[in-house]
Amino acid sequence: MIRRNISQKLISLSKQVPVVTIIGPRQSGKTTLVKKCFPEYNYVNLEDPINRMLAKEDYKGFFETYKEPLIIDEVQRVPELLSAIQVMVDENREENGRFILTGSHQPSLQKGIAQSLAGRTSIMTLLPLSMNELIQEGLLEDLSTDELLLKGFMPELYKEGSREPSIYYRDYLNTYVEKDLREMLEIKNLDRFLRFLTLLAGRVGQVVNLSTLSGEVGVSSTTLSEWLSVLEASYIIYRLRPYFSNVTKQQIKSPKLYFTEVGLAAYLLGIETENQVNRDPLRGNLFENLIVTEVLKSRLNDNKDPNIYFMRTAKGVEVDLIVKKEDNLYPFEIKTSMTPNKTFAKHLLSFVEAEENAKNPRIIYGGDSYPKFNGAEYVNFRELDKYLEL
Repeated sequence: MIRRNISQKLISLSKQVPVVTIIGPRQSGKTTLVKKCFPEYNYVNLEDPINRMLAKEDYKGFFETYKEPLIIDEVQRVPELLSAIQVMVDENREENGRFILTGSHQPSLQKGIAQSLAGRTSIMTLLPLSMNELIQEGLLEDLSTDELLLKGFMPELYKEGSREPSIYYRDYLNTYVEKDLREMLEIKNLDRFLRFLTLLAGRVGQVVNLSTLSGEVGVSSTTLSEWLSVLEASYIIYRLRPYFSNVTKQQIKSPKLYFTEVGLAAYLLGIETENQVNRDPLRGNLFENLIVTEVLKSRLNDNKDPNIYFMRTAKGVEVDLIVKKEDNLYPFEIKTSMTPNKTFAKHLLSFVEAEENAKNPRIIYGGDSYPKFNGAEYVNFRELDKYLEL
């Protein structure tokens, strides 16, 4: 069993609030995590139709059957249960760690929390495995860069006897569409939605123009915007906001798009082998996707807001990734190359010169790490976690 970096923060948080809620994409390891961290807790899964019916029709009987402290898995299946938890918590606000909740998609769960559990719960987000977690288990050293981009980071793919990545992601996509999307969206033409998802994979690491995609998919840009919001809310995609000194502009300019699971993006691109990864024109985009989501995982596992951005100016200066920590800005350039190049640091150095609080420009790439080369530090991407303390 792979130890998750979020574990310590999760256990600590359970001692501070009555309810802890773990959200994230399906099959990212939420159930395994909470069972490992809270082995003495009772457990119930609301995917089970009998448990779900009992929770909906007789919540008092439900809590007589399943006593505190209690893990409730897939709680979004019965969002009305949150009101009952609120009443129970309010009867004794001094006792913490009473309920651990998990949820696979965000919209209904977030709405229920806002209505019933505000001030009573803390929310943590669990994404798929990180490189650091694989390194701790000795599972990363035998994987090439192309194999990592193909396989991705879903926990099941690192179990003995697991399915091939292409088969796993096919099944994952079918399950996601059937279980989640049909509940959240009234999709009249599933083929068009899948086409939209595939087109998004072809735009990884890019600013997405929904008006252009509208013509390609055959639905309105308004509908595509709704679909995109649901994909983000259910942790299939992540939108990286642009950085501006004027914070209000972060919500105005267009974000860049990434998949929270790079293996799913590779599958949607029709990539089935390492050789295909190596030859694919989007290999660099997939590698950038990997790095951005690694930084995102690191921040979320530490129970911090992401505070990550990119920058692109009208004059052509572009910084792939900016991490904001306190008042400081840490810029990163992301390259698949294994050889340092003096041009890699050009935009980073322009950014550091222009922004008073910018420091430690770094190139994340496939080669050896160097403390200093042409004004920037070069970091092998497998050592990325060492530098995220910044």
